Amino acid sequence: MTLNQGTNQEIATNTDNKSKFIQKSFETTSDRNEQTKDEPSNSKNDESKDSGNNQNTLEDDDRQVKQDGEVKETVSENRENPEGTNIEISEEENEQRMEQHQRQEEQQKDRNQKEDKDSQNDGNTAVTEGVTIKDKLKNDEANTDPTDSSDRHSSSKEAAEKDNQLRLTNENNMDDKQQKSSNFPHGESSGIPEESKESMKTWSTQADHSDNHKERKKGPSEDQDASINGLSWTLCNVTAGADYIPCLDNEKAISKLHRKHFEHRERHCPEEAPTCLVPLPQGYRTPIEWPISREKIWYHNVPHTKLAEVKGHQNWVKVSGEVLTFPGGGTQFIHGALHYIDFIQQAVPQIAWGKHTRTVLDVGCGVASFGGYLFDRDVLAISFAPKDEHEAQVQFALERGIPAISAVMGSQRLPFPSNVFDVIHCARCRVPWHVEGGTLLLELNRMLRPGGYFVWSATPVYQNLEEDVQIWKEMSALTISMCWKLVTIKKDKLNMVGAAIYRKPETNECYEERKQKQPPMCGDDDDPNAAWYVPLQSCMHRVPTDEAKRGSQWPQEWPQRLQVSPYWLNRSQMGIYGKPAAEDFVADYEHWQSMVSKTYLSGLGISWSNVRNIMDMRAVYGGFAAALRDLKVWVLNVVNTDSPDTLPIIYERGLFGIYHDWCESFSTYPRSYDLLHADHLFSRLKKRCGLAPVMAEVDRIARPGGKLIVRDKSSVVREVENLLKSLHWEIHLTFSKNKQGILSAQKSDWRPDIYAAAS
Repeated sequence: MTLNQGTNQEIATNTDNKSKFIQKSFETTSDRNEQTKDEPSNSKNDESKDSGNNQNTLEDDDRQVKQDGEVKETVSENRENPEGTNIEISEEENEQRMEQHQRQEEQQKDRNQKEDKDSQNDGNTAVTEGVTIKDKLKNDEANTDPTDSSDRHSSSKEAAEKDNQLRLTNENNMDDKQQKSSNFPHGESSGIPEESKESMKTWSTQADHSDNHKERKKGPSEDQDASINGLSWTLCNVTAGADYIPCLDNEKAISKLHRKHFEHRERHCPEEAPTCLVPLPQGYRTPIEWPISREKIWYHNVPHTKLAEVKGHQNWVKVSGEVLTFPGGGTQFIHGALHYIDFIQQAVPQIAWGKHTRTVLDVGCGVASFGGYLFDRDVLAISFAPKDEHEAQVQFALERGIPAISAVMGSQRLPFPSNVFDVIHCARCRVPWHVEGGTLLLELNRMLRPGGYFVWSATPVYQNLEEDVQIWKEMSALTISMCWKLVTIKKDKLNMVGAAIYRKPETNECYEERKQKQPPMCGDDDDPNAAWYVPLQSCMHRVPTDEAKRGSQWPQEWPQRLQVSPYWLNRSQMGIYGKPAAEDFVADYEHWQSMVSKTYLSGLGISWSNVRNIMDMRAVYGGFAAALRDLKVWVLNVVNTDSPDTLPIIYERGLFGIYHDWCESFSTYPRSYDLLHADHLFSRLKKRCGLAPVMAEVDRIARPGGKLIVRDKSSVVREVENLLKSLHWEIHLTFSKNKQGILSAQKSDWRPDIYAAAS
């Protein structure tokens, strides 16, 4: 790679204090093509501190590159070659790229057709390695009774028609149904739904799919069981201090890991869940309310000035007295995220923000301005980045009131189902999509809906440096082999960046016609929805073709999709609460509409004006989140790994969520949420882990002044109340009837004075 050495010297002079935050770029490394398959991202020093080895998904443009044992500082931002000539790709060159990409697609089709003819001329009727999936399907059909096949198709079609009629009837009658009489004091529905034991047999869980889940799953220790009585809370004695995330800051486990594939940034939970409390940052204040928080936050709540030092010149964040301000959209959209968002829709009008497109995954969030301004287009985006990238990007996002989690594209699948995101976005996210057979891009393919879009805005798209051009060529070959269509390459003249927008196929035709089976198709035994501690797979899953199967159709436009049961929930499937699944969905929606309007909004002592970030710790169909739609809040729905896997339903209705096991710490920073909602969660957790560590985790992720709503068995509610009192939470309301109870509480700023013993 040719670099401007003078620029390097200037940067080196000005960045002495930041050098430990600067390291290798994933997308512009000259020696990338020489890496072995098991080393896609060599670190500066495998034994160095974590803060120097975390460049998976970030927008930093200063970096260090390891070449022949020497560390050299490089610059990608506004890069020019030594002659000072322009490195930006022109519109004419973009058109040439599109034409070249299309020629490559045509050439692949021609090769496939030629091989078909050659195969026919050989007259070889034996099943060979070159036989396509389509040929195999034809063989299978020839050996099947055609009457039986016709009957199956007919019955499937009839079932789908009945389901459509049921959904229409449910939708028309929804507003006419009368609410049941109240058992609770504020008029909410008395019928607390109870899960059907029979229905549990028909739903799979994430725990069923995880090979090593049973090894991690264990009952509560004696100490944890006894901790409710006479527990003495202490402060966590850890290096991470006020930013402690137990499963991401497990120094004992991390010290034994290699840095390849960023395993050291993945989850490695302590053997015993912590029961210590995380200290507050000095000078912590009540967070600024949304939407002002999108523009500025209190400095002392996220006291990381080095992000401002490193990124101030890129319009990310600036220190202004007691506040941190976010003047623009970051490196990628200096003139504002909304302009960039509209630029994407202008490039591909079919994206149709807030109608066709509702759920978005943002890879490498920066300070999450992209996701923050998508709210103005009625779109939900969940962003992620590794912990400690540029000193807590995810923490900045959450403090601003924007959804984000700490995660990394490493060796395991992300904790999301398959075929759920309408759009996946990467703006200089620094993920090496093209290496190792495209393993990481194949993970995006798993999560992207058939017909969904991948928006890639990175230097290989709009700059013509030698390595950028090489990456573009490799990405072009990879996406063609994956059957992704390059819809367009557009340049944003105002922000001086470009975007390549790809579309995932809606059918299996291209897969079946491929002669070179790379990447391969996944085997039938690979469940695309298995995502809890499941290793990445370098393969693609077939697009569902049965009209009654999820993924065969695009969901209804937003907001219609919110309250209509998904087309693939059929009458023969039992719902979580024992009714036919489609009816169960509607009943759950009605229940939460009543509960929220009659009790939650006015009867629990909660001031909703200062509530922004909400987590439903045990979501089922997402009914609680749906009932809050008209408030200026967002809800992260958590589907427990040992609960029925209803997360695809939540995404289908235009909401979002994540898989998690509450016997472990959640992958978020302390003080992330304004309100936590736990509906019949703790009574289930008691069977597997103690309540004390779970309540310590609740205390960790709730902000001072944050709220907790618990609905559970009366006996469990009393246990939770006692634990909360020991944590100095203020109990606003408790009520019990017929062995069921409800509790509302608020976290104080109390912290113990004593630190736990060092482990």
